[in-house]
Amino acid sequence: MTSLIGEFEATVDAKGRVLFPSALKRQLPAGESDKYVLNRGFEKQINLYPDNVWKEVSAKLSELNLFETDARTFYRRFHSGATPVMLDGQGRLLLPQRLMVHAGIKKEIVFYAFGDRIEIWSLTEFNKMISDKSVDMASLAEKVMGNKEKKQ
Repeated sequence: MTSLIGEFEATVDAKGRVLFPSALKRQLPAGESDKYVLNRGFEKQINLYPDNVWKEVSAKLSELNLFETDARTFYRRFHSGATPVMLDGQGRLLLPQRLMVHAGIKKEIVFYAFGDRIEIWSLTEFNKMISDKSVDMASLAEKVMGNKEKKQ
């Protein structure tokens, strides 16, 4: 599994194109750095999945029981705006307008990489999220990591 890290600022042009950060592209395995899927994030961001990761996520979602209302609702919302994209000849991504509106993206953005995926935030929204004073990191760390077995 790829473990992506880093924050990369970029600028979106008037047509919705943005240069994919080369430092981020180098973190992806060869052959997995040109095809992606974009979708709406849970917060005010766009998710960017390398194609192989999107296929893994889709396989997990295909296990949902679509006869259950919550499963159908989640499946629909998760796939809302899902768009396959490829880097163009100059290494740019074209961000769909409807996803840019969802994320409040106008010009300045941040590619925020973690785990096997990348979030794309407007710089303004990213700064709000990352500096949110209502989040107590020590308490949050205890809550999500405190019951884990101690690793050596």
